[in-house]
Amino acid sequence: MKILSAAEMQTCDRLTSTQFGVSSFELMRSAAGAVTDFALYHFPATRSVTVLCGKGNNGGDGMMTACRLSQAGLAVTTLLLGDPAGLKGDAVHAWNQLSKANLPAGSIRVVQSLEELSGLSDALSADLIIDALVGTGFQPPLRGLPLDALNWLRSGLKPSTKILAIDLPSGWDADSTAPVQPGPVYPADAVVTFSAPKPAHVFGQLTRNIFQPIVVAPIGSPDEAILSSLNLHWSGASKAITDVPRPAVSNKGMYGHVLVIGGSRGKSGAPAMASLAALRAGAGLVTAAVTPSVLPLVAAIAPELMTQALAVTSEGETSSENLSAASLKNLLHRISVLALGPGLGTSPEAIEFALGLLSATKLPAVVDADALNAIATQPDLLPQLSTGRTLVMTPHPGEMSRLSGLSIPEIQADRLKVAREFAVKNQVILVLKGWRTLIAHPDGSIAVNTTGNPGMAKGGSGDLLTGMVAGLLAQYSGNPQQAVEAAVYLHGLAADITVNRPGIGGDQHTLLATDSLDNLHRAFRYDPQGDPGYGWLQGFREEII
Repeated sequence: MKILSAAEMQTCDRLTSTQFGVSSFELMRSAAGAVTDFALYHFPATRSVTVLCGKGNNGGDGMMTACRLSQAGLAVTTLLLGDPAGLKGDAVHAWNQLSKANLPAGSIRVVQSLEELSGLSDALSADLIIDALVGTGFQPPLRGLPLDALNWLRSGLKPSTKILAIDLPSGWDADSTAPVQPGPVYPADAVVTFSAPKPAHVFGQLTRNIFQPIVVAPIGSPDEAILSSLNLHWSGASKAITDVPRPAVSNKGMYGHVLVIGGSRGKSGAPAMASLAALRAGAGLVTAAVTPSVLPLVAAIAPELMTQALAVTSEGETSSENLSAASLKNLLHRISVLALGPGLGTSPEAIEFALGLLSATKLPAVVDADALNAIATQPDLLPQLSTGRTLVMTPHPGEMSRLSGLSIPEIQADRLKVAREFAVKNQVILVLKGWRTLIAHPDGSIAVNTTGNPGMAKGGSGDLLTGMVAGLLAQYSGNPQQAVEAAVYLHGLAADITVNRPGIGGDQHTLLATDSLDNLHRAFRYDPQGDPGYGWLQGFREEII
């Protein structure tokens, strides 16, 4: 699913009408139908609705939605903020249809001042408020009557009242890649946008709770009209590769053999968790190559896990002796994918081993933790290490700082640019972790991940991700970009499901990384683009819980 700028979305709508014969008013009808269906589906207890409409096409969507919800038997009050004479485009036709509908007297109000708003406190008692004031074409900040209406809303909103935003919560800049909008914005408990997401939909915290839905509804624009030069897309669409059933005639050799290499004194958990995640993600075989001191602890994580002892120095650290021809032959026999780094250690010999292993083989490799720090000691080696293979790097901002030479504030200030330039320059798949993890590819494209929650800010989360990426790469070696995107999406989704299920009970403090594995099967079964036809960028259908 491509991510479009505000200008590109306007072009999409125009092309849909001029080249594909779907009128702009028909698009408005479809948008209103999508919002209505979502409101009835997601807020089933709703009996009364207030629709706040602006004078542009976003307001027109709201007016048509008001008609549809009234037809569905709900008590709907529509407030038009501004003089009807100032309506623009298809909003004129929508207003005419609303005005001519057989609606109860007084259910349509024209509001042109704060004083008039102040006399409409009854409108705030609705079960649901629909925000249709301004949408994609809006340039912040809010001012005038929409700003007055926001203050009015805040002053009288009931705690039980939900707010559904059409396209975007009013006040948001559609092209913003910031998690928070600096100016005043309307609160939202759900967002429905159309055809394709804009940057704000995937980067911004648009809803009051990060698990509340942001969905994309198809309204008739064909794929040929959805064009973008941003080179951004949504990672959730790649989950589709895991939906294809395995053939009845299957064997473990068909799903790859992952070698997890790491572990040192006091660091048994990292390779154990990475290995377990690779198994749970579906790899046919997983072997953990670790130092003898931690091997019994790692082996105990799962009886299905195979182990291999690494040669160590007199201090018990991973030795460069593992790079001998005989050792490498034994270590890499029938291996499909390497997962290098969890708990490996940072001794000089461990660094030599990590760099030497990557140089000695062209197997696909997932590089994390101490292996990233090893590469950071000789970053000029990276283009050589990535040539002729799939090399996936999974840094958090601190590791990215060491790899790139940039400060953490510099990285966080422009994550898209930093990730894209690094991936293209070094021809790697870069997974830059954080709020809205980025998966940057060697061709310059970037997938934005929209799953995950602050409960994952805890030791072990990165180790699970390393194992899951390796496990999916082993199974889908012919499609590494989608395999990595799917792994990142599923990793976050499993944690989101876990936090919202009984046991964790909605509290992110108590989430352990390994808790998510108990719900990984639910994440695999979930279809983010299934019934009732929306693409769920954020949140999930209640039946998954």
